[in-house]
Amino acid sequence: MIPLVFAAEVRGTDAPFVVRLSATGETPDDALLRRTDQSTLVISHGRARARIAGSDPTPFLGDIVLLDPARSTMQRLIRAGSRHNTFLVTERCDQLCVMCSQPPKKTHHDNFVHYERAALLAPQNAVLGFSGGEPTLYKRELFGLLERVHAARADLRFHVLTNAQHFSKEDIPFLSSSAGRTVQWGVPLYAADADLHDDIVGKDGAFRTLLDGLSVLCQAAANVELRTVLTTMNAAVLPRLAHFITRFVPFAAPWAIMQLERIGYASNRWNELFFDSSADFEPVAAAIDIARLSEIPTLLYNFPLCTVPPAYRVLAPATISDWKNKFLEDCKTCSLRSSCGGFFAWHTDQAYSRLEPQ
Repeated sequence: MIPLVFAAEVRGTDAPFVVRLSATGETPDDALLRRTDQSTLVISHGRARARIAGSDPTPFLGDIVLLDPARSTMQRLIRAGSRHNTFLVTERCDQLCVMCSQPPKKTHHDNFVHYERAALLAPQNAVLGFSGGEPTLYKRELFGLLERVHAARADLRFHVLTNAQHFSKEDIPFLSSSAGRTVQWGVPLYAADADLHDDIVGKDGAFRTLLDGLSVLCQAAANVELRTVLTTMNAAVLPRLAHFITRFVPFAAPWAIMQLERIGYASNRWNELFFDSSADFEPVAAAIDIARLSEIPTLLYNFPLCTVPPAYRVLAPATISDWKNKFLEDCKTCSLRSSCGGFFAWHTDQAYSRLEPQ
């Protein structure tokens, strides 16, 4: 795994601040990063100084970081050269999904001002993610950030993960604005049956509210990505969900079928929830075929290529974030490795019963 948060001794300021790490510190937005000895890196920005453990500044150069004196931390908000940069808006959520990889908390730390500054410093044409918890619990703050950043950085694009429980018709002007159109809204839909969807997300009435939210997004001609995490609870009814999407949500593109992540709540219920698609790909294949016949782009997220039949591998891009993926011993000689996302870092080798490295 690639570490994102480091212990940092910060002096010269009491307030958190965001800077871009540089070898030269040429602009006011840059902080000078240098090595002082074999085990220490020092960051200098105005009167502020920070020390972190390390012997080589190279991996950090170009990163946009949040230095927090009160917490004594340095957080890498945007890593230079990475396609997987996501801001955690909040850990609060109004759903309780059975397989949630980021179990919700009641507390909230407002970092919008820091995320806005980081976004303004992002590399050209970057795609930045916003996740939670549920980001739209702070919808006004989120919309305001997106509007201001778009006004200053029209080159940037955004991806927001949301349960779509909080959209209303009053949001259509923003959603259909030039700033709103820079966003792809990643929305989870787990079943065509209301009761089953509500059981998976742990919230009565969520399915009905989700359809209302999708209706708002449709009216705004928003860019919607549907997401369905594959579990034993919904694997058998995946083809039915495909029919439902083709009929009621045909504007969504793509539809992403996602393999389960063994972390958070899923780690404690793994044997109960994990559907081994390497042993039984039939319901997944049927769902893909139904959706594609209706010209709905369908992709497989978090599926190692060796667990997918050859005919469907073209639909399985490398989607596991680079900071939390790994490859197995057998992957070293696999001819597909360069185009495969590998496995989650917390994956166990025994999870899939059939692995077919090429």
